[in-house]
Amino acid sequence: MIRILSDTDVASILDIDTLLPVVRDAFVKQGRGEVERPSRPHFPVGIGLTDEPLGTGLVMPAYIHGASHYATKLVGVHEKNAERGLPTVNAQIVLTQAETGLPSAVLAGANITSARTGCIGGLAAKELAIGPTKLALIGAGTQARWQARCIAAATDLESVRVYSPSDSKYDCATELESELGISVEAVESADDAVSKANVVVTATTAREPVFSGDILEAGTLVVAVGAYTAETRELDGTTFERAERVFADVPEEVAEIGDLLAADLTSDDLVPLSDVFRGRAGRDSRSDIVVVESVGTAVLDAAASEHVLERASEQGIGEEVEL
Repeated sequence: MIRILSDTDVASILDIDTLLPVVRDAFVKQGRGEVERPSRPHFPVGIGLTDEPLGTGLVMPAYIHGASHYATKLVGVHEKNAERGLPTVNAQIVLTQAETGLPSAVLAGANITSARTGCIGGLAAKELAIGPTKLALIGAGTQARWQARCIAAATDLESVRVYSPSDSKYDCATELESELGISVEAVESADDAVSKANVVVTATTAREPVFSGDILEAGTLVVAVGAYTAETRELDGTTFERAERVFADVPEEVAEIGDLLAADLTSDDLVPLSDVFRGRAGRDSRSDIVVVESVGTAVLDAAASEHVLERASEQGIGEEVEL
């Protein structure tokens, strides 16, 4: 028997306050080498249905030493889905028993992906932001909203300014203001948002820089979570030139995305984000500009999905079926 958890099931279980330490612990174990994290292939899909690719498929496997399950996540990223009223990122996660190889669960992965990625921003802000958080959100989709929620849970979030070239910024601002109970303003340019922030989060599908690094205030933390291929890019060269330190969740994979390729930085120039949580790295000065780049690691999916499965089993949530 396996347990099937729908998006609704997962949403009813996810709790940011309990997920944050799960994600932090997974980062620490990744930093210690206590994980198996094979390379994650990504490939264009839809060629032949049309002349151009319709999206990107990814396969993300991982196992954390000592865990009861290993995880395999199947992901589809389809940028035109926003025009269809569908999520840009869709995912399913299969949990398999580490002892026997038997399947235990299939989980809808969209909310888990969004929440664990949001926790990266929340944990980074908790460790690296200076003072009450004035957040600039570049992007107004699902991930941008999760970033705001997790940063609110992890820090003293004072205000949010959100920018997107689409009208989605207004809905995002209204939703977050109601949910978080703080001032959330939709602004008319990325620079308007960034110029008054001490934490900047980019959560877009952009292929060109989304703000000017010239306007970053001293001491700003920049968290970039949108770029994941050589063709995708959110940050300009000035941002990296001004940054005292660049952290990465998976340095060897971050080095291959458009942000780093354009800045001519390699994995040797990056500090593993896990070092922050292990107390081995951080800020040298309150005035430093620091950057966190995230492409996503399946280690977090493995940790978060097993956490969700445990809670679902305890509460009898989901449907059990026989394969």
